[in-house]
Amino acid sequence: MRGRLTAAVLAVIVATLFSVDAAHAASETVLRAGAARVPLQVPAGTPLAGYGSLKRRMFPDIFGRYPHAFWFRPSEGTLDPLGVRALVLYTGTTRLTWVAADLIAVDQGFRRRLEDRLSANGIRPGTLMVSVSHTHSGPGAFLAPSVFALSALDRESAPVRDTIIDAMVEAIRRAGAAARDARIAAATVDAPAVTVSRLGGETDRDVVVVKVTGTDGTPIGLLWSFAIHGTMLGPKNHRLSGDMMGIVSRALEGELGVPALFVNGAVGDVSPRSHGHDQAVSAARRLGDAIRGAWASAAPAPAAPIVVQTARVRLPSPRMSFEHCVSSRLPSWMSLPLRRFLPAETEMTAAAIGRIAWVTMPGEPTTSLGREIKTAAREQFAHTFVAGLTNDYLGYFIRPEEYASQNYITCAAVYGPRVGPCLAATATDLLRRLGEPGQAREVVERACDAPPDGE
Repeated sequence: MRGRLTAAVLAVIVATLFSVDAAHAASETVLRAGAARVPLQVPAGTPLAGYGSLKRRMFPDIFGRYPHAFWFRPSEGTLDPLGVRALVLYTGTTRLTWVAADLIAVDQGFRRRLEDRLSANGIRPGTLMVSVSHTHSGPGAFLAPSVFALSALDRESAPVRDTIIDAMVEAIRRAGAAARDARIAAATVDAPAVTVSRLGGETDRDVVVVKVTGTDGTPIGLLWSFAIHGTMLGPKNHRLSGDMMGIVSRALEGELGVPALFVNGAVGDVSPRSHGHDQAVSAARRLGDAIRGAWASAAPAPAAPIVVQTARVRLPSPRMSFEHCVSSRLPSWMSLPLRRFLPAETEMTAAAIGRIAWVTMPGEPTTSLGREIKTAAREQFAHTFVAGLTNDYLGYFIRPEEYASQNYITCAAVYGPRVGPCLAATATDLLRRLGEPGQAREVVERACDAPPDGE
């Protein structure tokens, strides 16, 4: 009897220990990561994107002299190499693919084409984030909407578009193939004084650096986020360039030997403090020093799963206000409807790994909106950044009080003055959901097209 009892007790102990070990193994989080960079070499004569001024325009090419340019002059070679960078992260069955390119903007249609091309190549990206540096000296002629073509990008050229998508697919493929067990770290540092506000306020000088290394400490990739317009070279430049941001990323890649993805921030009212190629090189050197310091100081964070939340957002009808775009003397009701050219809804995505979090914005929010989002997230996360110009482009997002003046920003805020606060509130809610224990991933619905109470 005693022998049978002892055997039973031992069996229970063994089973208990086994279940504890199994539970521990199941709960252990393994992050895998890979990164890659591929050159972006668009066809010769591709026009530049970003400026609608006469310095880049030409008489419309109605006689078909140029294969890729119609409204804007063909580019005159390359000032510095363009690139596409990709970072693939996954824990368990959750996969996140981030691609960053030296481009002015992307829209929903472009992102869908990229998703289709990835699927055709047998690549499952999981949550896909497509960010652009917002260089105003990158290639144009790759987006379909005619409103973009006429204003600053030129008509869509299939060879240009497909070249860019092919580069993105290849970067993502290489990043996924290179994935290995990894650690992630982050640091937030102050940038040097290289920006000014278009609205006369303060700019956000946070530089968030995400450091990805192997478990042995060897570098895998770097992601850095900062708010700055890619306009240091100006409209007189007719050569392809990643502007100051591209100079920074290439310098970091040369030193660290790994891809350096740049993700722009709340850039709506932020301009460079100086302009010109020499000034861009100087600013890049100072900003690069700050990023290197952040890379060196970032300590690996405890292992944590990737968590993601997404919102589908309904939008009001977009309009171009003549009062803000032409003359303040014109009545406020005079406007040009843009519904046939721009979408009625968009998506926003928030993601986090431990205490590092980010949220996408489909355009250019102003500094005040970006700060509102980051301030609200501080209780939950140590490092948060707004990934502006990611997955879609809907123009500028501002506060109602910022809409009172006539300027370029209010002219480009085609969805009106109330969408900015609504998108900021949506971003804040998504980040909050990331921090809630056990919160299942879901697509939440948000309405930014309804008028405020009382109207």
